[in-house]
Amino acid sequence: MPEIEFKGKWHVYAHHLTVPFRPLAPDPAKSVGDASPDGNLIIHGDNLHGLKALLPRYAGRVRCVYIDPPYNTGNEGWTYNDKLNSPLMREWVKQDAPVDGEDLERHDKWCCMMWPRLQLLRELLADDGVIFISIDDNEQHHLRMLMNEIFGEEHFLANIVWQHRYGRSNNAKLFSNQREHIIMYRKTEDVSYIRVKRNGKTNGSYSNPDNDPRGPWTSSSYVNPATKEERPNLVYSILNPNTEEMIDHPTHAWKYSYSTYEEHVKDDRLYWGKDGNYQYPRLKNFLSESEKKGIVPIDLMLADEAGTTDDGTRELQAIFESNAVDFSNPKPVDLIRKLIEICEGASDGPALVLDSFAGSGTTAQAVLELNREDGGDRKFILVECEDYADSVTAERVRRVIAGVPDARDAALREGLGGSFLYCTLGAPIEVEGMLTDDEALPPFASLAAWLLHTATGVSAQTAQLRAMDEDGHFYSDDRRDYYLLYEPSVEWLRSDDAVLDERRADRIGAAVRERGREGIVFGAARYISQRDLTVEHDITFCQLPYEIHRLRNGER
Repeated sequence: MPEIEFKGKWHVYAHHLTVPFRPLAPDPAKSVGDASPDGNLIIHGDNLHGLKALLPRYAGRVRCVYIDPPYNTGNEGWTYNDKLNSPLMREWVKQDAPVDGEDLERHDKWCCMMWPRLQLLRELLADDGVIFISIDDNEQHHLRMLMNEIFGEEHFLANIVWQHRYGRSNNAKLFSNQREHIIMYRKTEDVSYIRVKRNGKTNGSYSNPDNDPRGPWTSSSYVNPATKEERPNLVYSILNPNTEEMIDHPTHAWKYSYSTYEEHVKDDRLYWGKDGNYQYPRLKNFLSESEKKGIVPIDLMLADEAGTTDDGTRELQAIFESNAVDFSNPKPVDLIRKLIEICEGASDGPALVLDSFAGSGTTAQAVLELNREDGGDRKFILVECEDYADSVTAERVRRVIAGVPDARDAALREGLGGSFLYCTLGAPIEVEGMLTDDEALPPFASLAAWLLHTATGVSAQTAQLRAMDEDGHFYSDDRRDYYLLYEPSVEWLRSDDAVLDERRADRIGAAVRERGREGIVFGAARYISQRDLTVEHDITFCQLPYEIHRLRNGER
């Protein structure tokens, strides 16, 4: 497979691995309702760090990713400020910042920005998850190559064309652009079949001219495109019940076997016309059955179905009750709703939707609207780095939750309901400094989540991670019980209470043996040799910070 090359690629190739873990820092004053870190989230901070912060509890759990990154048109003035290890890269990044049309290496910088973020997004996706990325012609070709390399060319699903505006611009010198791309990939082949709900437009062809008690239907030809010679097993005579004639097609076979034809006759599925004078029958397909099956999505989203950027602007202005909201080209709610429905047509269960270029917060509104309509339990996670994360992104969500008094839509006037936790990013967890600085100490659940994911690759909801007994038992899987000897206090960590001693080892060893497991104990110190812990207690001790990688690397 061809690979994309760009300046800086080998400096950012593993950059996502070096990004420090920064725990979420909830801000209750900016949150809404009974929110928790395992519910709806709005995160204000660098999205690379925000994605890394989500890994311990959400790796492999996100079913739908939608992102709308900078299109790199040359007019946006976006800033690339990832803190890279290489001095040469840091100097290069500073040049011509923010990135604009005068920067001759802006495409390289865009690829450098996207690479580590796509890597983390892939890690967050569930096996039956999909990712949608809005883009235009400036970077669409580069994005496809990045995605092929990170996700696999075989996991490309569609290049959806969205008509983002109705009219043409007479200011254009060559072509007036009316469409954008939405690139769609799956994580694995677990996504192998997609069907979406029917809508009023697709149902318009259904009627009930013969008053069939089964309701509206449409019909399809009974004649096979294949000839009699090509499908001799589908050649037989059909009875027209209106004329009592036996009907044969002169050149072509029928679509169905004789036994299936008999079932169609028995079920009164063949339609011979209102007056019974059709030359060949047609097969009835009922709307009630088609609604259960759904329809195949198409890679074209027209403005009258998915909205335009002008619609997105009007929606935002209506919510803020002002024409002065300064936000360029927000996505319309209908577009994101359609993408979520495609995602849910590829998998079972409600979607957890992640948008790490959250912008005006359209994704959250789409999720809340769908939940309001069908009583669903979808959740959203938004990450926004800009200063408007609170004043626009989160404020929009607050307003649609509570209700927009002058909204045209009744549900929006009443309020969509829901809640969210507003977070910023805390200080990086630097385990090496844990014994020297109280301010560097994260809460128990945050450290437990990070250790569990770093050591084993397991992600778990924060609500699951707590000290369940005096020895810090915080998680179990099929083979192991996990313990963390920790309190967020330097004084405590330097005391004997933080040490794995004989007395504590006896308790933990007895507990894990009774459950037929082995014990994994994270802690700052121990008074027992690892040999004795293994032989006498079935315990593996992982000393912070030096040994947290042993389990993931397969060592015992």
